[in-house]
Parts: sequence; structure tokens; C-alpha cells
Amino acid sequence: MRTKVVKWGNSHGIRLPLAYMGHIQIAENDPVEIVLENEAIVIKKISSVGHRTTAQRLAEFYGEDFEQNAPAPKEVDWGEPVGNEIW
Repeated sequence: MRTKVVKWGNSHGIRLPLAYMGHIQIAENDPVEIVLENEAIVIKKISSVGHRTTAQRLAEFYGEDFEQNAPAPKEVDWGEPVGNEIW
């Protein structure tokens, strides 16, 4: 089957035929994984989406354990009040 890559907001999209979606048993809004394999784009169904903690999500994003490598928070001095701020 041939199709086109179309503009979709700030991204691009490809329409999937209903028969293809039925074959791998995915429906609208189901989570999928997109993988590059040998210069091909492969769309895989994610069988179970478990709850991930914020730490797990940050570790996945940064590629390391964010909790252990996070910089210590610093106090920020915003200067003297100007106007009607109440401190």
C-alpha cells in the first residue's frame, strides 16, 4: 500500500488502514512504540502499559538515575520588593 506523509500540527503523520490496525489489534488512542530498524520505521503495539513513577520517567528521558544525579536546589534571590508585593 502507498500513502503520503502529511503535515499534522507541528509534526507529520501517516494514515493507517483499518485492516492493518485490525490485523495487529490496535485501536484509536492505543499506545504504540515506534522503532527504527535498518532504515525502516516499525510500529509495534504495546501490550501492557504499567504505571511509571516520575523517577522512572526522568531516568528514561535522561538515560540515568535522575534522583541520584540531580543538582541540589539553590535559593534564588529575586531582589528587593518593587511595588505592592507582600513578603
